[in-house]
Amino acid sequence: MTDMNRSGEGPRRRRPIVVAVIGTVVVVAYALLAAVQILVLNPLAAVPGAELSQIYADVAAAGESMGAPLVLAGLAVGPVVAIGLLVRTWRRPDGEGRIVAVQYLALVALGAFGYFWASFGPGMALADTYGISGGDHSPWATPLQAVSGVAFVVFLMQVPGAVSMARALRGGAQRR
Repeated sequence: MTDMNRSGEGPRRRRPIVVAVIGTVVVVAYALLAAVQILVLNPLAAVPGAELSQIYADVAAAGESMGAPLVLAGLAVGPVVAIGLLVRTWRRPDGEGRIVAVQYLALVALGAFGYFWASFGPGMALADTYGISGGDHSPWATPLQAVSGVAFVVFLMQVPGAVSMARALRGGAQRR
């Protein structure tokens, strides 16, 4: 193999790794913002003028819980899967960046469901404690939902090409 062939292989082999690193950073950032939104920003917006410690004390006094450990555990699913994809891609970087990107787009799109699941208990605790709606009161849920929505649309647009590419890499027949 000549040096020219080897130098052309390097960037191609690194592309899936770069995509996986970026995807992992996006998924972790999404989960972190979701946690801050659920445990800090939304309670403060739901009870204007109250300190966060007072809100948590009121919730506890009402026999409710903001469920921080459950929120964090639920939101950790996405980053754990993203890190698993990163490790797999790092060990076998011979795939295509597009295929790796589609997997991360699916994770970000599914973040909306993870956010809903993780925020349900704390929202109900605030609703039961203060007699308010259990929905989002802070505007920071909107960017999370928008990012998931955009990721879902891009995912739908990229899946057919990624499936064809995966079949070609495996040497399988493509459907027409």
